[in-house]
Amino acid sequence: MSDAHHRKKQPVLIRQQLLAVAARLATERGINAVTLDAVAAAADVSKGGLLHHFPTKVSLLEAMLDSLLDRLDAAVGAQMRSDPMPHGRFTRGYLRAVIALRERPEETQDWTQVTLALLTEPHLRQRWRDWVEKQSEDFVGTDSSVDAQIVRFATDGIWLADLLGSHESTLASQQALFERLINLTRK
Repeated sequence: MSDAHHRKKQPVLIRQQLLAVAARLATERGINAVTLDAVAAAADVSKGGLLHHFPTKVSLLEAMLDSLLDRLDAAVGAQMRSDPMPHGRFTRGYLRAVIALRERPEETQDWTQVTLALLTEPHLRQRWRDWVEKQSEDFVGTDSSVDAQIVRFATDGIWLADLLGSHESTLASQQALFERLINLTRK
């Protein structure tokens, strides 16, 4: 018998472990390698234990995205709390949180595979659209200007370029772009 059958039950920790293993598998081998069998084996959890938390691959992928969105929400919220100017605060927080991902490559790897899955999985795209719509509703009074929308679109482009490694730039040009985008949020 494996240790999985003798462990003290800790459902929250097991769920986190399963999500971490799924993210690692996605990063190392691609999103198609994230199967229920592969995740259970890599996490040393019985398939029944995995199915208790994630009855389908779709539910596992959705939980991976939700976990990353929770981290994104926390990062944006932390940026917003340190920003005294209400106008454009969410947009600046979003831009700063995305730029800060450059300093945390392990989190960027998690986002890479989930972002690629967003392009191919309709249910994940809908979850992302729901998150974007909620932010738009929550911050309509402070972040609904055309300039703020331009900055959020540019931020998404920066994020995608960083994930794909498609645009090389100097630190000076990155800083100039960042400053220009921040200034747009203040108009």
